Amino acid sequence: MTLSTLLQPQEQASKSLDAPDRLRDILNTLPRSVFAKDPRRAGLTVAISVTAVALGYWSLAISPWFLLPLCWIFTGTALTGFFVIGHDCGHRSFANRKWVNDLVGHIMFLPLIYPFHSWRLLHNHHHKHTNKLGVDNAWDPFTPEFYETKPPIIQWLYRRMRGRFWWLGSIAHWGVLHFNWQGFQGKARQQVKLSVIVVLVGAAVGFPTLIATTGIWGFVKFWLLPWLVYHFWMSTFTIVHHTVPQIPFKPEAEWHEAKAQLSGTVHCEYPRWVEFLCHDINVHIPHHISTAIPWYNLRQAHQSLKDNWGEYLYETKFSWALMQEITDKCHLYDAQNCYSSFQDYHTKADS
Repeated sequence: MTLSTLLQPQEQASKSLDAPDRLRDILNTLPRSVFAKDPRRAGLTVAISVTAVALGYWSLAISPWFLLPLCWIFTGTALTGFFVIGHDCGHRSFANRKWVNDLVGHIMFLPLIYPFHSWRLLHNHHHKHTNKLGVDNAWDPFTPEFYETKPPIIQWLYRRMRGRFWWLGSIAHWGVLHFNWQGFQGKARQQVKLSVIVVLVGAAVGFPTLIATTGIWGFVKFWLLPWLVYHFWMSTFTIVHHTVPQIPFKPEAEWHEAKAQLSGTVHCEYPRWVEFLCHDINVHIPHHISTAIPWYNLRQAHQSLKDNWGEYLYETKFSWALMQEITDKCHLYDAQNCYSSFQDYHTKADS
């Protein structure tokens, strides 16, 4: 079932009128237990991901060529679990001590060559400005006017990222935004610089060692292809979280924090093995209500939100039909209909 069958645009608009006035109104309905950190659960999460990734690399080492695609899918999905652990570290929901969060976050992000502090700061910006047009930095749609000002190559790339090549979006986001410490100020700049140096040194040591011991094919087999699978999931998870035809981005003057965080993101169910390896990152609505909720409490928090605010929640299941709906329709910002497609845009432009 796709999300569009659950809630039509006009129904969405009418329901949003009575949404809670403040984010605090929603937070006050959550049980206090969902904010409790459990060091044993956190440690078990790391153990599960490390074991899964090790199993993935072992399978890559011993499997015949015709089983390698399955091994790449498994290993890349398990590496996404590394990211989710670092994700909790970035939100300080992994451990109580800041230095533990920073240390574990850097370790988990290192195999992904992802600078921890730049991601942490940019991702927190996304949470503060979820679905705020022109301010949010996660799948924020171009307005037609902005799109028209871009050179043809940028328009072409944007059409690819919004279409069938959505799965490369996370790589573009990673490469363009996360290695430039000059884009940050003060203490944040030094933190980002440290994180960039950590991953660059890691790559400078790890990649030549991998190539020297396994060859170019070993680099592709053991790192590049699992890394591409990881980015497939990152692109897919993040575009589905906030990009469906019924969920609007709003200009700053019209943006409402409580409505954006409660009704601006999607709870999407994936195959259970994906949710297990990725630590329920797609139980996403409570995470936008409060980033202080550890991953292992998200399902409890989501049930509480369903009990208290269920009529405002968006839920669907992952399918290729869902991805087709998103990549066919969610292209450019439209004030009346949330999105317009490139086809609609060009039809209007030619008329």
